Amino acid sequence: MAKDILIKSTSGIRGIVGKGIYPFVVMDYSMAFGTFLRKGTVVVGRDTRPSGIFYIGMVVGSLQSVGINVIDLGVVPTPTIGIAIKRFKAVGGICVTASHNPSQWNALKFFNNKGEFISPAQYKMLNSIYESRKFNDQLFDKLGSYKTDENFIDIHIKQILSLKTIPLRKIKSNKYKVVLDAINGAGSFALPKLLREMGCKVIEINCKGDGNFVHEPEPVAKNLTQLSRAVKKHRADIGLACDPDADRLAIVNEKGIPIGEELTLAIAVDYILGKKKSVAVINLSTSNVTADLIRKSGSRLYYSKVGESNVVLEMKKRKAVIGGEGNGGVIYPTSHAGRDSLVAAAFVLSSLTFNKMKISELVETYNVYYNIKIKSNLPVGFAGRIKGLEKKIIAITGKSKIDRKDGIRINFKGGWVQIRTSNTEPIYRLIIETTDSSLTLKLKSEIMKLLK
Repeated sequence: MAKDILIKSTSGIRGIVGKGIYPFVVMDYSMAFGTFLRKGTVVVGRDTRPSGIFYIGMVVGSLQSVGINVIDLGVVPTPTIGIAIKRFKAVGGICVTASHNPSQWNALKFFNNKGEFISPAQYKMLNSIYESRKFNDQLFDKLGSYKTDENFIDIHIKQILSLKTIPLRKIKSNKYKVVLDAINGAGSFALPKLLREMGCKVIEINCKGDGNFVHEPEPVAKNLTQLSRAVKKHRADIGLACDPDADRLAIVNEKGIPIGEELTLAIAVDYILGKKKSVAVINLSTSNVTADLIRKSGSRLYYSKVGESNVVLEMKKRKAVIGGEGNGGVIYPTSHAGRDSLVAAAFVLSSLTFNKMKISELVETYNVYYNIKIKSNLPVGFAGRIKGLEKKIIAITGKSKIDRKDGIRINFKGGWVQIRTSNTEPIYRLIIETTDSSLTLKLKSEIMKLLK
């Protein structure tokens, strides 16, 4: 029988339903979060996966039991919760979502009073309360209140369309035809509405919002075959896909070819920094395509560890105007300091309008890298094998610089390799990116030999 899986990090607590993320875990973490916050209002919401409906009830009741007032937004994209926290001046938030993980998973994502994911320091304090089981239980007349608010997707959309960086009138004049695959998740209602507000003709696939993930939910190329076929069938200008909680966005070009989730951030960064040079932050797993565009604009580039909260902390420290992660996660603090597929979609259409190009033509202006991403179960003695890995890679690539902030990232002329344990699954992630396809394949072969 498979062992229980419960992963804890600043990305929240995440596990398999009935095999790690048990009801008592959800309730105890919710009470711990309410105890950590002490008093005030917490905004909650969820994605569409089947287990969400009963987990959200546990979250609400547990928060109320420690005297916290709750506002329930229902099914909404994760970034919508962050926006609502600021509007309501709430003390925090919880989203019940396992993001890109399959439907047997679920999770709790925790927000602070700024509408951002809690920091590593805040998570440490939260987990300490959870482990102590010393909760701020209240008597019947001191329990928290409960109310619902179903208007925040509209508010979220209005906030994006009011951004000065979005040339809404010009976008509308182009009448883009867009095919959208929302994996029947939390973006099923928000993204079609946003796109129609931008004057697009929207062809919806998997936008029922019923939690039926008809294909693997992570929006990577191998999972976008249905979208690719639909783009060609409808002769659309572009295809867009999000993950179940709608904080990541991937793109299929007008020829029906997935361009890779890395290029969503690249397009957004190119568009924003192309107007005015500034500062940008990306994580250490992000393609050099984005790094090249940041430098080309004359802007300053900084790297952070993987994880939204880590990127946001570095962005605040560096006063960055844009940043994100190469998994399709665009962060634009002027709108909201968190990954947002709605912002990403608006910037992609803005870029096409500004550059007067098709999506395939725009991508052809970027540098080409050969990128391989691998995820696999952690092998025995993983830490020890990494040391041998460093020497092997350097023997192949020559002079290299090693960054150990997040696993190891080995930078060399023409590319880089990173290997790290995941924040969200019991696996390791390996990324190899070079300017030479044969070198990328050679590195993959040598590294996988060491890790088997």
